[in-house]
Amino acid sequence: MTRLPTLSRRDWLRLSTAGVLGASMSGWLESLAADTASNPQRKRSCILLWMAGGPSQTDTFDLKPGHANGGEFKEIATSVPGIKIGEHLPKVATHVKHMAIVRSMSTKEGDHQRATFYLRTGYLPQGPIQYPSIGSLISKELGSDDTALPNFVSIAPNRFLSPAAFGSGFLGPQFAPLVVGDGNGVFQGNNYEQALKVQDLQPSSEISRAQADARIDLMHGLANDFVSSRPGIAPLSHQAAYSRAVRLMRTDAARAFDLHEEPDQVRDRYGRNLFGQGCLLARRLVERGVPFVEVSLGYTNEVPVGWDTHQDNFNNVKKLCGVLDPAWATLMSDLEQRGLLDSTLVVWMGEFGRTPTIRDKGRDHFPNAWSTVLAGGGIKGGQVVGKTSKDGMKVEERAVPAPDFLSTVCRALGIDPDKQNDSNVGRPIRIVEKTAHPIKEVLA
Repeated sequence: MTRLPTLSRRDWLRLSTAGVLGASMSGWLESLAADTASNPQRKRSCILLWMAGGPSQTDTFDLKPGHANGGEFKEIATSVPGIKIGEHLPKVATHVKHMAIVRSMSTKEGDHQRATFYLRTGYLPQGPIQYPSIGSLISKELGSDDTALPNFVSIAPNRFLSPAAFGSGFLGPQFAPLVVGDGNGVFQGNNYEQALKVQDLQPSSEISRAQADARIDLMHGLANDFVSSRPGIAPLSHQAAYSRAVRLMRTDAARAFDLHEEPDQVRDRYGRNLFGQGCLLARRLVERGVPFVEVSLGYTNEVPVGWDTHQDNFNNVKKLCGVLDPAWATLMSDLEQRGLLDSTLVVWMGEFGRTPTIRDKGRDHFPNAWSTVLAGGGIKGGQVVGKTSKDGMKVEERAVPAPDFLSTVCRALGIDPDKQNDSNVGRPIRIVEKTAHPIKEVLA
């Protein structure tokens, strides 16, 4: 198969402003996706399924049947004999052979803001250091400057509780995510169609192609002049966003975001909602070589509290699992069928768990002993790591702090977690702090 030649950022911009790419690259996206999937040297990608609010481990992946803390839900068998999970994840249960369920997370941070920051950066918020999110760190290591698609896409992020946990920090604006959809709002029904559109990819119908190209060229020149005379984060951020938008506008790459190219039955299997269609979009993006995509499931019309189930825990968890189960399971099936599962790490986690004890039919914040899941590329599936007590209140075996978990994510992706980046305070900072130890038994 003929490969698309590698182009520098300057080449892309020059060709785009000249109007060349839009007219000459018909069929390129499909060829790139097929080549990427079949390439034995394909770099690994990561899809993070972020559960905003903190999901209840006792009702999903670490049930306590027969104990007062167990609650209303039952266990069901999975594709791995002896491993059981919650009854409202029956489709996910068929993919446990590809999953490592970590039941012994222990992180000690029970505040949404601090815990979200900790799990997404590997560091606690402290002092002037602007720590980047794990998405920015991974996309820096696995991404490329010469692609039309962004290296980090964040779908429907719930940023209002901890906005710094979703940014690129000291890595700079070039490693910031392209945000698609706004998880701070509520998108159900048909609203998800509008939410998942990348805004402003097409010029106004009142402007000709030549006029649009001339304006883009002029703006690019002015932006370069401005940044050269007024260097700083804000101008660089604007320029990075502008360059990214031009690349998307002037190539067929923007079609990756067009879910209408997918058969209706495929879209139905994921679920006709923001999270389900977001997982489908994530598959389309990693299929085309995007190294990091995250999809958030949190606050919806049906469950305004998201996973923060202080009240009505069981009804809310059941509804959220009804969204999570088909989307996650279909994502796993799609990745496997397309030959992408071995090179795509799927991570399921929130900022903490919920109390095993039940108060007024609700469960509160609980960082002491909770669950996460690693699946797919770089992972030995079909196993459980760690063990909690019969009442679920403490870790009895293999406690896993946040840095250990993130170090494991890095190792599964072929990234050295000890690698250092220059920070905004002038000293190097490791991707994951030096005390971290990866969970070696889950690494393939």
